[in-house]
Amino acid sequence: MTNLGGKVKHGHGGRGAKKRGQSTSWLKKLGPGLITGAADDDPSGIATYSQAGAQFGYAMLWTLLITYPLMVGIQMISAKIGRISGHGLATNIRRHYPGWLLYAIVGLLLIANTINIGADIAAMSGAMNLLIKAPTGVYVISFGAISLLLQIFVPYQRYVRILKWLTLALLAYVATLFIIHIPWTQVLINTFWPHLSWTPAYITTVVAVFGTTISPYLFFWQSSQEVEEQHKRQAEALKYAPEQAPVNFRRIKIDTALGMAFSNLVAFAIILTTAVTLHAHGVTNIQTSAQAATALRPIAGDFAFWLFSAGIIGTGMLAIPVLAGSAAYATAGAFDMPNSLELKLKVAKGFYSIIAMSTLIGIGICFMPIDPIKALYWSAVINGVISVPIMVVMMLMAERADIMGEFTIDRRLTVLGWLCTGVMAIAVVAMFVTL
Repeated sequence: MTNLGGKVKHGHGGRGAKKRGQSTSWLKKLGPGLITGAADDDPSGIATYSQAGAQFGYAMLWTLLITYPLMVGIQMISAKIGRISGHGLATNIRRHYPGWLLYAIVGLLLIANTINIGADIAAMSGAMNLLIKAPTGVYVISFGAISLLLQIFVPYQRYVRILKWLTLALLAYVATLFIIHIPWTQVLINTFWPHLSWTPAYITTVVAVFGTTISPYLFFWQSSQEVEEQHKRQAEALKYAPEQAPVNFRRIKIDTALGMAFSNLVAFAIILTTAVTLHAHGVTNIQTSAQAATALRPIAGDFAFWLFSAGIIGTGMLAIPVLAGSAAYATAGAFDMPNSLELKLKVAKGFYSIIAMSTLIGIGICFMPIDPIKALYWSAVINGVISVPIMVVMMLMAERADIMGEFTIDRRLTVLGWLCTGVMAIAVVAMFVTL
């Protein structure tokens, strides 16, 4: 007997059929956390991880052990705020906090995301040009247009399935580990017993890894995706339907833990791949993800080069909708406009206009005489600046009964969330010191 969606089905197959049914059910439920984690490894993130591995070898692997529990904690909090209150982060900030704070956060997020979109499109176009030679401008317009059209014209339920399949692109970076020789004993020693350095370059790279891994746009995306999932299931916010809380909290926990594990595994694989190949052969200065792929070719071979390049394109197609979508959720929520990928264009014109504007400006950035590395650098600075106040506000919201009802976060999640906030605050201070 198998319980599916509240209905009881009788049939043959026994315990094995039940387990298969439960596995399929859980795979279907994975979504906000999995997509959020995968989108964290966007082309700009790949460039950061590649630089970390190329410049410092195994000495940066330990950072992923630290970022994993912090990511799980803060992303679970953002997910719970969305699912419990029935509103995304921006709407909750608008309802409960001063307008100047809301508009400052949302304005900076919109700027940072738009710059990041431009940098990601440029990286994807550069990677595609490595595989198939053509004018880069053609790829820039094509990637931007495809992403924009999918977000506007494909209904949410179908679009989420596309994003789930795109997460498989990240496996390209895990696959590269199987085609290069890795001294695993040395890797494990350096991961769990790292040799730390206090040089400005090392500290800056640690800050970059933390800033790339724990990003504000992910908070807004996952909380809004939980609201989307609630509407898809025609359910109420958990503060008004507490009997639904246990199953939803279990799903959020598993989804987020797996999504962030996937994100950190891929980041670990990228740092390790570039450490074993580029750093070991004296290639220590990598500025873009496409440059990393090019440098990898003579050392690790054509197959590794193709995998690395294809991964850049796939992760970009996953990340651009998340960047544009999170900016739209935040801005529309700030101005009390309808905001959902499930809504038709004529119902949510403002929401889709923000997606279109940020994507089109991102495309335009690729044709401007702007150094993409400097643009990405300042995007990271903005993200670093706004991440701390956003996390402080999130923590305060998660402890308020008027927002969370009876489901204010427990002590363990409170400690983890404030720890993540503190670590990011230290990282931001260190970033400004190294400037």
